[in-house]
Amino acid sequence: MGDNGKRQVQDGLDAATRLGDLYRRTYRLRTLGMGLGLLPVAMVLQEREAGIVAWTWAFSCGLVWPHLAHWLAARSRDSYRAELQNLVIDSALAASLVPLMHFSLLPSVMLVSVTTADKISTGVRGLWRRSLLPMLAALLASGLLNGFRVDITTSMNTLLACLPIMVIHTLAVAASSYQLVRRVQAQNLQLDKLSRFDTLTGLGSRTHWQTMASGLLRQPQEQPATLLLVDVDRFKDTNDRHGHEIGDDLLRAIASCILATLPAGGHAGRLGGDEFAVVLPLGSAAAARVADSLLAQVQALELPRAPGLRASISIGLAAPPAGTCDLRTWLEAADRALYLAKANGRGRLQVFTAEAADG
Repeated sequence: MGDNGKRQVQDGLDAATRLGDLYRRTYRLRTLGMGLGLLPVAMVLQEREAGIVAWTWAFSCGLVWPHLAHWLAARSRDSYRAELQNLVIDSALAASLVPLMHFSLLPSVMLVSVTTADKISTGVRGLWRRSLLPMLAALLASGLLNGFRVDITTSMNTLLACLPIMVIHTLAVAASSYQLVRRVQAQNLQLDKLSRFDTLTGLGSRTHWQTMASGLLRQPQEQPATLLLVDVDRFKDTNDRHGHEIGDDLLRAIASCILATLPAGGHAGRLGGDEFAVVLPLGSAAAARVADSLLAQVQALELPRAPGLRASISIGLAAPPAGTCDLRTWLEAADRALYLAKANGRGRLQVFTAEAADG
């Protein structure tokens, strides 16, 4: 079933969802966004003839804070949580600049909206809501310190100074989000592949094979279908004598033989352990020939790391049960035939018959 492989991919998806490297990705965008955001702030401060304190605070927010935030997150025991806190501080700092600009309309709205959009683009649920209260608190504190002077007019120079952050930063965030989406899509494709294929043998997983077999079973009755249930003879002895790595080599080699004999329209899967299932779009006679070829190929196998090992398989063959589309009943019939094949000496094919069922 490839549980280990699925777990590895799911861990990758969890990392992408949780954004454990968030502070690294955010660093470039924060540096770019706050640096470009400083342009309209500086333009307004110049027009308002702001004092040295306002200029110092604005440059600290735009040029110093991005590097300080990265430094704090990188040295934190939990860089993810530290970066979430940094993102909340981003919003507070942006809001604190609004009163310095006397609430100049366009740059004020631009700063608040861009920083809020940044929280949404992280994909962290509820982060933008958590940023609202600190943003409001910073706005009020800065307003109290600066006397809440209001002049919402926006000059043409300020408008032009807003364009870089509105265009460049927006495109940069979009490009970063696109890369993340493509990365998750690739992981989803890999996870889908692992859900459909057994990672050890390359055959279909149990669930995927059952889906394919059920589809073949539901075809009109005039369409032939045959089920082969394949079991490796004395596989436990092979593992005990040669080790599990050789056992895995043997399973892979047998899977390769199955794939080599599989006709178009057939489906092969690993049911678990050393048991395989093959559903063929063939009648019983043609399927028996495929089974005989498979028996011969497995008996001729030579493993480079175990030259003395000779392997064999037992196969139970069953046609679809009459009057039913139940895969379980079909599997039980093939399993009954497989039991007889092993009971009668292994390394052979047994076809399910009514007499076998009665026996």
